[in-house]
Amino acid sequence: MDIPPEELQFLSLSDILKESTSIPKQSPKTFYLITLTIIFPLSFAILAHSLFTHPLLTQINTPTGSHSSQWTKLLIFQFCYLIFLFAFSLLSTAAVVFTVASLYTSKPVSFSSTLSAIPKVFRRLFITYLWVSLSMILYNIVFVAALVLLVIAIDTESSVLFFFSMIVIFLLFLVVHVYITALWHLASVVSVLEPLYGLAAMKKSYELLKGKTRMAGLLVFVYLAICGVINGIFGAVVVHGGEGHGVLTRILIGGFLVGVLVIVNLVGLMVQSVFYYVCKSYHHQGIDKSALYDHLGGYLGEYVPLKSSIQMENFEI
Repeated sequence: MDIPPEELQFLSLSDILKESTSIPKQSPKTFYLITLTIIFPLSFAILAHSLFTHPLLTQINTPTGSHSSQWTKLLIFQFCYLIFLFAFSLLSTAAVVFTVASLYTSKPVSFSSTLSAIPKVFRRLFITYLWVSLSMILYNIVFVAALVLLVIAIDTESSVLFFFSMIVIFLLFLVVHVYITALWHLASVVSVLEPLYGLAAMKKSYELLKGKTRMAGLLVFVYLAICGVINGIFGAVVVHGGEGHGVLTRILIGGFLVGVLVIVNLVGLMVQSVFYYVCKSYHHQGIDKSALYDHLGGYLGEYVPLKSSIQMENFEI
């Protein structure tokens, strides 16, 4: 990013996207390897998941016979899938955020250095993710409770009123979900680039989002919408389209959709990194590049001067 720090706050959505997509050009080999080894397996697993669960669900839904073995296979597969998804989501975030920050501070970048930093970064991201998960569990409980109260309190014979109330609750749920997702993504970047993680990173993310909440919400909504469309097409054509599409067609379309999702995930991770710097600039919290350089070096086992422990907190532009 060649833009002066004080001007980052003025970037529009298109400017953020442009800056994000230009980052891999600074170290193409590193981003190619990150994409191939981390982001591609993640994207493939997200789409291919339904290919494996669909046959099991079909067998379970048959009215005859015992389905205990199918249920066991499904539960084991779901458990392994969630572990894989969780691990590679954090790995991809750690790799991309660390690499983008290294380029920002003119720190030498290589795939090996990124891999070396991941273990220490992963722990911080894991703790932050636990706090985010707790928040998600709480608002899902509130959502379910609201639905139950709606069914009890509203006369279900009035279909118009019931439908309208359901729409309102789902819209509120969507807004909260998008906001928590934006909070999580920004807190993940904070966990890597600042001496904060867990609940402290979420609080810092909340502060940084002030004034940029609409932009963050739009970025997250567009990302989720694109992922939803890709998953929908994959499910309709590749998973359930056996009768209407040949095997070769399904393979080609499936491969194309995996490639698109890989690009979307990579760009999304770079956007969340750039958006962090935009928020810092908006709140006039300058980033001491030398301190950030030392902070990143700490993940690699390099000597970290004492000044880096207070980096980036109140450094005014």
